[in-house]
Amino acid sequence: MANERQPGTLDGIARHARAAGAKAPPPVHLWNPPFCGDLDMRIAGDGTWYYLKTPIGRPAMVRLFASVIKREGDRYFLVTPVEKCGITVDDAPFLAVEMRLEDADGVRTLHFRTNVDDWVACGPGHALRFEPEPDTGGLKPYLHVRSDLWAKVTRALFFDLVELGEEREIGGQLMFGIESGGEFFIMAPADSLKEFA
Repeated sequence: MANERQPGTLDGIARHARAAGAKAPPPVHLWNPPFCGDLDMRIAGDGTWYYLKTPIGRPAMVRLFASVIKREGDRYFLVTPVEKCGITVDDAPFLAVEMRLEDADGVRTLHFRTNVDDWVACGPGHALRFEPEPDTGGLKPYLHVRSDLWAKVTRALFFDLVELGEEREIGGQLMFGIESGGEFFIMAPADSLKEFA
């Protein structure tokens, strides 16, 4: 396109992201800079970030880029106040890799740590969702992190969720799910659980 800018550089994005997020998380949702092209950056299904087909080995750099990721429709971008560059995400931009259970005043809340060290309390505004996995017949669990960004819950944590799960009647049907933060998140109809045993 004639008005499309040249692709941004990783150094430029890192510099602007550091400046924007110096005192608080960057307000990515407020930024709508010009599109600068696609970067050769990919987030693999296992949460590994690649640049020019090489893993980014510095966790601090991954956390910095993760702080300025934005989703628009089915596309993902790294954004700063002055540039927006497309990246590829194989599944979800984050992984939920650790879970802690908190029980306060009879309300159970599951707290998840992502692979970029953000903690997210599951509940209102941070839902769990479970999608069918056609290849295996199982379920793929996801946790809402922010805006339209989700973390894929690791397989080990999924089994922990199943252990904590319970059956409830929802709309006249017995469903299996998990409660967190005062909300009940449905995994599957209770009679289909034999598929996951």
